[in-house]
Formats: sequence, C-alpha cells, structure tokens
Amino acid sequence: MKSILRIIKEYVWTIKTADGRSDLKYEFARNLPSTFGFSLRERIIMKRLKSCGPDLRIHPGARFRNVHDIDFGVNVTVGVDNFLQAAGGLTIGDHTLLGPGVKIWTTNHSFEDPDTIIRKQGSSYKEVIIGRDVWVGANCFIMPGTTLGDGCIVSAGSVVGAKNYPPFTILGGNPARVMGKRQKQNDESE
Repeated sequence: MKSILRIIKEYVWTIKTADGRSDLKYEFARNLPSTFGFSLRERIIMKRLKSCGPDLRIHPGARFRNVHDIDFGVNVTVGVDNFLQAAGGLTIGDHTLLGPGVKIWTTNHSFEDPDTIIRKQGSSYKEVIIGRDVWVGANCFIMPGTTLGDGCIVSAGSVVGAKNYPPFTILGGNPARVMGKRQKQNDESE
C-alpha cells in the first residue's frame, strides 16, 4: 500500500510542474502514428526547445532529455527511435536528417579517480554541434564534444568521437574515420 501511495504522490508532484505536464503529454504522443502523431509531437516539444525553425519533423519513438538546451534549425528531421540528450547543449542546423536509431549525447560520467565509485565522480558536459544539410545514418552514436561541419555524411552504425569534422566530410566506422569528401563533379559537357 505504501508503494502505491508513493507512486500517486510522485504523479501529483509531476503534474504540478509545467515541465512534468509537458513530459507526460510528450510520452503520450511519442509513438502515435500518422500526421496526427507528427503534429502533436512537434507542438509539445517546440514549446520547450531553446530555439526551433519551422518544419521540424519528429518521427515516432524519439526521446529527448534536456530539451531546453536544444537548438533546431529549419526543416530538421528527427528519425524513428532517436535519443537526443542535450545537457551540454545541442545545435542541429537547417535541413539536417537524423536516420532511425540515432543517439546524440552531450554528457559523460567522470571516471578519473579509481578510488571513488564512478556514480559519485560527477559528469562532464560538452556541446555537440551538427551543421547545415548533414545526414546522420541509421544507428549512429554521436559522442559529447563532436562538431560536424555543414554537408557532412555519417554512414550507418558509426560511432563519432569528440572531434571537429570539416564541412562535406564523409565519415564511417567504429570509431568513425574520414572516408572521403563530398565534392561537386566537374562539368565535362562544355
């Protein structure tokens, strides 16, 4: 009986705060299908974001932590089952696509002292910046402190470490390595 009362009290505490109510609304909408689901998810999240351009598209199953620290540009797509954790700050530029299962993390556990349990060592926070017109493929993990320049492509399943990647870089692997550059083809029809 005590555990049921505790759960009821926690629910009441949750609905007393604006963030708590918004979290519950989003949890309801998180997996709704069709255009109704897209509209509801976007409407709930957009009110809490640091900033957001028009035409945000959030696919079913997407989860967010620290939404108030996320900047979305214009026409950003958040893929199916994405998990964006933004305690260190997260910026995603215009026209960027996140494939299904993408995870972006901006915090990590500190672990330098082997004599202290990790849970008690605190955390470190590093911003992630994803440029304009970037495509992050399915099931990628973007680590804290990563900067992806405009036009980058990250191939599916990659784990991208905390580095600055120049514009139009193609990355792939675990750990992600530079695989090439996106370049315009020379016009040979002259």
